[in-house]
Amino acid sequence: MKKIVTLCVLLASAYALSACNTFHGFGKDVEHVGEKIQGK
Repeated sequence: MKKIVTLCVLLASAYALSACNTFHGFGKDVEHVGEKIQGK
């Protein structure tokens, strides 16, 4: 069970990073989400 959860987390992380193309893009996406939450 633990291996399945770990695999799912790794796949989700890989998908999120590939959607942004780079770690820099991932940081920009996280910043954008944070601004939306704060209402900026």
